[in-house]
Amino acid sequence: MLESNLIRGSWGRDAIEHFFSETAIPTRLACIGSDDFPRVVSLWFVYKDSKILCVAHRSSETIKILEKNNKVGFEVAPNDPPYYGVRGQGKVDLSPLGTPEILLELIERYLGDANSSLAKWLLGRVEEELLISIRPLRLFSWDYRHRMSGK
Repeated sequence: MLESNLIRGSWGRDAIEHFFSETAIPTRLACIGSDDFPRVVSLWFVYKDSKILCVAHRSSETIKILEKNNKVGFEVAPNDPPYYGVRGQGKVDLSPLGTPEILLELIERYLGDANSSLAKWLLGRVEEELLISIRPLRLFSWDYRHRMSGK
């Protein structure tokens, strides 16, 4: 469970956890490359046990960066107005994906089912995938829907 003292902004812990659990928007993950410049990558995620879980191929640039520096920023928010969402900072733990359950959950969440060629391709390389587990340390939410509704 997220610690309430680490949460700022419009929403409390329950609202943030509901948003993470119910929203199928990729997270934008910010990390620092070996050249000391920030990188922002969009990753599918599921929210479980107070962690944001993503998957990436073990040889990806994202994994190489996270192996060197596990501190990240992240944001989950729609691109279109009215603007609302959650951003934060956290630390990443990397581990072998092992079984395909999390990958299947991601595929169903973002693609609808595992019948597409993309889903089959992703599942065909499950042994080469790593689990990115983000432990949020600070969270900030914002919600401008009421303000932007004109009412």
